[in-house]
Amino acid sequence: MPPRHELSRVRRAQILEAAVEIIIERGLADTRIADVAERAGASPALVVYHFGTRDRLLAQALVFSEERFYTTVERQLGTIDTATGQLTALIEASCSPGWPDGRQAAGGVDEWVLWLDLWARAPRDPEVARYREALDRRWRETIAGIVRSGQAAGEFAEVDPDDFALRLAALVDGLAVQVTLGDPDVPAARMLEVCMRTAAGELGFDWKPAAKRPGARARARPAAQLARQEEAGA
Repeated sequence: MPPRHELSRVRRAQILEAAVEIIIERGLADTRIADVAERAGASPALVVYHFGTRDRLLAQALVFSEERFYTTVERQLGTIDTATGQLTALIEASCSPGWPDGRQAAGGVDEWVLWLDLWARAPRDPEVARYREALDRRWRETIAGIVRSGQAAGEFAEVDPDDFALRLAALVDGLAVQVTLGDPDVPAARMLEVCMRTAAGELGFDWKPAAKRPGARARARPAAQLARQEEAGA
């Protein structure tokens, strides 16, 4: 890559990183192009040159954040042998505050704040709406792909993978709104439990929350494994 293009790529990443942090801290309404530029060590003119408007900056900041999410999660999923374990890890990553690589987002609030702003703007901005559509489609396809792998391996019940992915994605999104808004009845731990119980119930694997097993993380066992244990008298 020519040096000029490399500089542009690096600078764009710095600007997007700054935008993610500031939008999470303040919300898009209170985020100024000048604030993003200052944190990124750039000029406001450069930010406008690359992104044009705050809405476009929001959409591309979320794309940037989602790419980081998928890069981290896909690396983690590659170390897990079962589809059940992969789906569990994916749901856990989606329900946990902070970034999937362990860093805490600004103020202890995760990237769902970006989604709230994106959802609010998508109905009135066709470009933002296209970003939203692509991101949601990728999320559902990721879930459906894991379900298909689990069915092929005999871990999951025969449900429609795309239909299941749509419903699980909608459940995660809906509960995430409540968690992000600080609903005292919907902490992140409850969001995780509801999502995992729903997935386990529909796909036919066993899952128990960590609170039920002192000192242990929540874990899932494939339906096929359960059947073998029952046959063996486990």
